[in-house]
Amino acid sequence: MSRLLIVHHTTSPTLHELFEEVRRGAATDEIEGVEVVTRPALHATAVDVFEADAVILGTPANIGYMSGALKHFFDTIYYPCLEETRRLPYALYVHGNNDTTGAVRSVESIATGLGWEQAARPVSVTGAPAKDDREACWELGATVAATISPG
Repeated sequence: MSRLLIVHHTTSPTLHELFEEVRRGAATDEIEGVEVVTRPALHATAVDVFEADAVILGTPANIGYMSGALKHFFDTIYYPCLEETRRLPYALYVHGNNDTTGAVRSVESIATGLGWEQAARPVSVTGAPAKDDREACWELGATVAATISPG
């Protein structure tokens, strides 16, 4: 069975809503053979990443950057995972009140340094999520899960 790891920093009701859509999409009945594991960013470890076949990252955009919790996750796993997880598929969802550009750029920069491969385009949501935003998060989860499904 393949394993999809969702590492998230869910600090608001909006981020919780987006996280739930990503998780629902990843666990959809149409995709078989994928175990979905979720970890808050402050508790995720290099072992979690080593055991994953793909990773989805979720963060708020804070002052033009990813959350400190997601940055802490990257600081913790970077060197242990640097060689072992090259080509690991990953995806990203970000919520911001006004702009998510800096948060997306910062995550993509670190993922590139790790040699991870983008499995889906980032989902960026600003303000209150609309139906299209929630659907995009669901699709993100389903898309990444499908890429690692053995079936």
